[in-house]
Amino acid sequence: MNPEPVREQANHAGGTRRLRLAVISIALLGAAAAAGSACSRLGDPPASAAAAGAAAATPPPSAGPGMGDAAVQSTAPAPSTKVLAYQFQLQPNYYYCGPAATRIALTAAGHAISQDQAASMLGTTTNGTDSALDTTRVLNSVLAEGRTVYRTREIPAYPATAAQAAQLQADVVGTIGSGRAIVANIAGHLTDAAGVVHAYEGGHYLTLVGYQDDGKAVKIADPADRSGNGSYWVSTPKLADWISEHGYSY
Repeated sequence: MNPEPVREQANHAGGTRRLRLAVISIALLGAAAAAGSACSRLGDPPASAAAAGAAAATPPPSAGPGMGDAAVQSTAPAPSTKVLAYQFQLQPNYYYCGPAATRIALTAAGHAISQDQAASMLGTTTNGTDSALDTTRVLNSVLAEGRTVYRTREIPAYPATAAQAAQLQADVVGTIGSGRAIVANIAGHLTDAAGVVHAYEGGHYLTLVGYQDDGKAVKIADPADRSGNGSYWVSTPKLADWISEHGYSY
């Protein structure tokens, strides 16, 4: 199979929200909106919404386990390789990828909730979870009592541009380097660093829990991957293509 991911828009992959892309500096961790996803509501096309400029201007708080400190993140160089500690669980059904990926990210910051609790907070139904906007909202609700720690960034079209891949790499290093995992909403299929194909044509959520080579490769914790330990490595440009037409919580 062609190692490059091939985009096929999921019939049911989407909420009704699409945000305009906002690319800003790591120090401010700028916000943009994320579009609808796999394990997402059936029949709804990805839609757009206006980016929250006020939230983009608000620096993330430094309190709380695993949240990181914006000032330290901007001044201290990140390590070239970092993998977070986290608790992995497979999703129990076809539509719980959003809750499972969100739960994995929360455990990396020292918060353990059940997938059912996450599903209730996300508004997940048998049609899935609407978009990365929901994962961002829940991550902030649990980790920061609703304050802005996580933001949402969209990659609005396939394939991702070189600038969008570079921004993803920077977000991976900045977020994981500060002790927080990233939840990504993807669709299509991708060949990982070991040559294994992962196909989610209808869309999916997964968690980014590590990086190496200054963020050029990313470790994925995939709650639907029942082979091995549920994790694998992918190149960041391929991952950017996999996320395209959707978004991620960082």
